Amino acid sequence: MKSPRPTHPYVQTDEGWLYLAVLLDLFSRRIVGWAMDKRMTRALTLRALHMAAQRRRPPKGLIHHTDQGSQYASGDYQRALGSRGVVCSMSRAGDCFDNSVAESFFATIKKECISRIHFATHTEAYDAIASYIDGFYNPVRRHSTLQNVSPIDYERAIATVRQAA
Repeated sequence: MKSPRPTHPYVQTDEGWLYLAVLLDLFSRRIVGWAMDKRMTRALTLRALHMAAQRRRPPKGLIHHTDQGSQYASGDYQRALGSRGVVCSMSRAGDCFDNSVAESFFATIKKECISRIHFATHTEAYDAIASYIDGFYNPVRRHSTLQNVSPIDYERAIATVRQAA
């Protein structure tokens, strides 16, 4: 498993902005952790990290790559990584190419979900985005970089190959 990539878009609702933080597995392009909140805080990114850790149970030494955002550089976030034996790697300031896979995901979710729907409430946005990530993007949406299969199907295919070897 390669490093998860955190990042976040902003979602407009009639109740105000809603922020989405995700952790993306670079190997399979699967969203392994995500969280949403009314504010962009350390707590938001920590919830996404916690979800990823619960879902994946990463081995010690996993490299977790992030940008230099204050939420990811915070002592709380760094301690959460360290307590799991995860090694933090940060981009240099202004290095936009380091985050291209995550930015591609956000362009995709904006085009396929967020910009297509007017969200009256935070709950509507949360439900639509949760359904998109866990009900479509991970199990169904095909990726050209994954031999035109979904992230979940790609992981299953690789696991089958490894078990046969």
